[in-house]
Amino acid sequence: MTLNRRSFLSMTAIATTLAAAAACGSDGSSTSSATDGASAASGDASSTAVARDANADLVIWADEKKSDSLKDAAQKWGDSQGITVAVQTVANELQSTFVTANQAGNGPDVVVGAHDWLGNLVQNGAISPVTIADDTKSNLSKVALNAMTYDGQYYGVPYSVETLGLFVNKKLTQDAEPATIEKLVEAGKAAGTEAILSLPVGEAGDAYHMEPIYTSAGGYLFGKDSDGSLNAKDCGVGAEGSLKAAEKMAELGSEGVLKTSITGDNAISLFTDGKAPYLISGPWAISDIEKAGIDYALVKIPGFDGMDDARPFAGVNGFYIASQGKNAAFAQTFVADVIKDTTITKAMFDINQLPPVQTDLADELKADYPNMVTFSELAADNADPMPSIPEMAEVWTPLGKAEANIIKGAEADSTMTSAGDAIKQAIGA
Repeated sequence: MTLNRRSFLSMTAIATTLAAAAACGSDGSSTSSATDGASAASGDASSTAVARDANADLVIWADEKKSDSLKDAAQKWGDSQGITVAVQTVANELQSTFVTANQAGNGPDVVVGAHDWLGNLVQNGAISPVTIADDTKSNLSKVALNAMTYDGQYYGVPYSVETLGLFVNKKLTQDAEPATIEKLVEAGKAAGTEAILSLPVGEAGDAYHMEPIYTSAGGYLFGKDSDGSLNAKDCGVGAEGSLKAAEKMAELGSEGVLKTSITGDNAISLFTDGKAPYLISGPWAISDIEKAGIDYALVKIPGFDGMDDARPFAGVNGFYIASQGKNAAFAQTFVADVIKDTTITKAMFDINQLPPVQTDLADELKADYPNMVTFSELAADNADPMPSIPEMAEVWTPLGKAEANIIKGAEADSTMTSAGDAIKQAIGA
């Protein structure tokens, strides 16, 4: 089975198709029992009936993969504090389950989730702001800190990141680091393979994977206020930059560079089967590529000649403090300790390998996991946090469909303009 972005984040450690705005969801299940001793890192919870472990001093909820990676580290932390810790697995719909349980007063003290939950969690009053010490901030990538910021405040502590990069099959092309999309297309055509570039589009579109193309041509999703916060009233879909992006997409579609026949299900396998010299994907692709024995390079995604840099999304995982948790003091101490050094995050990485956001952990991992660290660097240098405002949920489908239709030959300007109109109507912009 080809691993994708969702399974990378939720079901396996080293291997997504963005079918929706949600990142870092979970669709597995786990059951474990409490251990004896001063600390118990355990628990099992379903999305239909879940309540905090009443016997623990600190309760943490996470999806299956993150729960499994956190249990031992949380237990050791609890032992050092002289308190009991329960890490409970919420197998499905973690975000909505947490919000409901928190409102009812029977939720956890801490929840582990994606940064693009922020807007919904803040609007529901489900999480509390956190304080990150200056010396700790200096060890964290700026993109991770920005991702955990909402209305000028930190609402979570980050521990891992994902983004997109360009995988290059060095056997199929001599241009292992194309400077522009035009150079990539030229080299891809010269390779004589079935596909020039393997980038998931699909019939319904894939705005996540198309974001580097969209941004390089000048497209943006939401403008920013003077304090850097996203302004939902300034929707860039349908604006001038997006229309230029639409024209570029139309050109790439007509040349056969972008194809709706390439989807999240076959994009990686096209590359691993030697049918495409280039692949735009994330860290979830590494496992399949290395199993295929391909001599490859991982580099940043190029932009269009004379236009803006390609800026894919960055998705950040972090720890949130529940607003109605029973033990806020323990929660504050725990989340601060997660990022004060690499004790907890390294233990989590050893079980569930995700690109780190801590500089010292990246340095520690670089020799043995160079590509995971490369993704950390690509996120830090070349990506922007996926918008975490609730209005983003209304962007994915109209924009994705518009991009797919443009690639298939629909008139570029009117199709993108219509998508912008639909989004603005949905969000009241």
